[in-house]
Amino acid sequence: MAEIINIDRSIIPACDVNKEKFEDIVRETRDITQIGAYKLSAALGLSVGLPTLVNIARRHTNKPLIYDHQKAGTDIPDTGKDFATMLRDCGIDAMIIFPLAGPATQTAWIQSAQEVNLPVISGGHMTHERFLASEGGYIEDAAIEKMYTNSASLGVTDYVVPGNKPEVIKRIREILIASKVDPVFYAPGFITQGGSISEAALVAGPKWHAIVGRAIYEARDIQKVAMSLVGHL
Repeated sequence: MAEIINIDRSIIPACDVNKEKFEDIVRETRDITQIGAYKLSAALGLSVGLPTLVNIARRHTNKPLIYDHQKAGTDIPDTGKDFATMLRDCGIDAMIIFPLAGPATQTAWIQSAQEVNLPVISGGHMTHERFLASEGGYIEDAAIEKMYTNSASLGVTDYVVPGNKPEVIKRIREILIASKVDPVFYAPGFITQGGSISEAALVAGPKWHAIVGRAIYEARDIQKVAMSLVGHL
């Protein structure tokens, strides 16, 4: 399957906004070469509708549109086919899943997306505190590695990692390379969540994309801030 983004490193605006602000973001950043894609949030998609958002984006750019259902891939296995088909039919270019419901759902959802030629970006670890059991959360630490290696065994090459946890990025890259995958990383958790793009760049490998939300969409000058962020890749 073709690469989702055709450059090795980029900034991806996380569009956790309303319809008008979404169009502003796309309009202001469309000509910046290292804006690699746009990530559409569940709230935006559900409130406006994905076909409408795709039409808005396509007025200005052909950059990829990544849908993040926050968190897709947590239902029963059988729902994966309809979900992936719906996204493809809406014109979405890739989807993010977090296989927290176990390997049966993970396998079914990834294979359903592959059957309709919709690239999958698979997550596991998250940016916030008290996620892992060792931190007081519900998810066993060992399960995280399995989420990534199971996705690798299904042919996934694109992964979400926590941008504010460089040591986690480094470890996940190591286990994916050991699984014979040259990973492409997508990392949220920068600026307002404490992550440093420059620090993540040191461990993420040659192909990775920084997902940035509030620092861009709350900026007075969206284009200026986006261009400054590119310099940290």
